[in-house]
Amino acid sequence: MPDLQIDPMSLDRQLAQHRDYLLRFARLQLRNDAWAEDAVSETLLAALVKPQSFGNRSQLKTWLVGILKHKVIDILRQRKREVALDPQDGDASEELDALAFKADGHYAAQPSDWGNPEQELSSRQFFAVLEACTDKLPAAMGRVFLMREWLELSSDEICKELQVTPTNLYVLLHRARLRLRECLELNWFGGRVA
Repeated sequence: MPDLQIDPMSLDRQLAQHRDYLLRFARLQLRNDAWAEDAVSETLLAALVKPQSFGNRSQLKTWLVGILKHKVIDILRQRKREVALDPQDGDASEELDALAFKADGHYAAQPSDWGNPEQELSSRQFFAVLEACTDKLPAAMGRVFLMREWLELSSDEICKELQVTPTNLYVLLHRARLRLRECLELNWFGGRVA
């Protein structure tokens, strides 16, 4: 990645190169195309207004994602009345809970070997499958999982923002992780030779 130039023409081109990635990231977080467009527009505008705050301390993409995370959180706060957390979203996964664990709390079947996770994390294909699996989560479950794991918000912050109890948050996160595990085993790890 070339160093960021303060030259507005160069900055415009560099920002345009990252727009699609930022839009995918925002859509995953917000699950609303219009909100995602707003968040990315605000992110790019912030970068254009204060390019000197970049300072080449990281990659441009990393800096932009940092700005975008704050914009996504702002939009979630502004639009929390429009975010419907349907309590029915998580009920279907009780069957998955029953399949995953025996009554004594042990796994019903040992998880398959996932190989070397560090090596897999470097794979763009893995992230494409992970994104597709995350998209399949029910809205409430997906939003809570993304806020916790990708936006790195604390449990207290999520409970406050979404007005859910810590117990409900734990259940939603647990069920989201089980569904993601199942989806990844079927669509990524299941077809691989250990």
